[in-house]
Amino acid sequence: MDLDAACTALAAALAGTGPAIELAPDGTPVPVHAPGLAAGTAAVVRTSGSTGTPKATMLGRDALAASSAATAARLGGEGQWLLTLSPNYVAGLQVLARSVHAGTRPVVTDLSARFTAAGFTEAAAGLTHRFRITSLVPTQLHRLLADPAGDTVKALRRFDAILLGGARAPQELLAASRWHGLKLVRTYGMSETCGGCVYDGVPLDGVRVRLDAGRVVIGGAVLASGYLDNAELTAAHFGRGPDGTAWFRTEDMGELNGGVLTVTGRADDVLITGGVKVSAAAVAAAIEAVPGVDAVLVAGVADPEWGTQVACAVVGSAPAEQIRAAVRAELGPAAAPRTILALDELPLLSNGKPDRLAVARMLQAAAG
Repeated sequence: MDLDAACTALAAALAGTGPAIELAPDGTPVPVHAPGLAAGTAAVVRTSGSTGTPKATMLGRDALAASSAATAARLGGEGQWLLTLSPNYVAGLQVLARSVHAGTRPVVTDLSARFTAAGFTEAAAGLTHRFRITSLVPTQLHRLLADPAGDTVKALRRFDAILLGGARAPQELLAASRWHGLKLVRTYGMSETCGGCVYDGVPLDGVRVRLDAGRVVIGGAVLASGYLDNAELTAAHFGRGPDGTAWFRTEDMGELNGGVLTVTGRADDVLITGGVKVSAAAVAAAIEAVPGVDAVLVAGVADPEWGTQVACAVVGSAPAEQIRAAVRAELGPAAAPRTILALDELPLLSNGKPDRLAVARMLQAAAG
């Protein structure tokens, strides 16, 4: 990755002295001059497409600055970042943007190779700043803690903050992180909110969260300007309240308790099997609690008798019948997965998130 070229182009875009850019997976900056580009746009980021068609999200200079400032305020300072995620997605881009705002030079893992504990540990050794931060997805943290070497644990403990987001984090992984004394910060956000904007359930300064019929709606200065050349989709998700606050309607369902947000699942994750509604997120949570389960992804597959049957891909050593029994006891017989596909690891997108569409196709094939 040409770090200097990426950071130089991004710094110019953030300062308004250069064109808006889109970063390629290898970090190559590509100027964006589309007719529908919103004024003040610094970067265009395409959503991962893990559940549908990718969208081009326009991130403004002011929104990225607000996000960086709020992140630094919550973490207790600015510092040096370790980049482990592809810069063409928002989590990777934000590592570079926050570094530009902080005036520090990030260290980059080998993004062209498979993420490994050895590669992470070697890259972390190149950090020189007193205050150190990185951003990981659960799959990466799992690989680091599956059978950790002493040097890897030492490197992880040296971070003042390890942001963890992008996907559901199993309780077993969170427990292992606590056992090793890691300074983990669970983040929630998406491309449309300049990445993580809720840390450990609490919105960053300047970020507002409310629920609309259980749907998570996020407001504040960190919001994107909309989707490039897609006015209809922009109007469906973005808007302003009577007080001028910008709001974004997410695809997630959640609960608010004392100002703390808990995301309970996607709005479209309810599976109807034999006329019974089943939450895919609840099934995943029940399976994650089974000893020997390292990772899981739940999806619905077409079934001629039931309409939809509950299916799951599981990484780990837990027996299928033990998984079914645990879900049956927790959620009832309708929620017990009829198809359980054992995998060595979940297929991933280039941003480290599970490839839900690929898994759904594998489950449909396995169900017959």
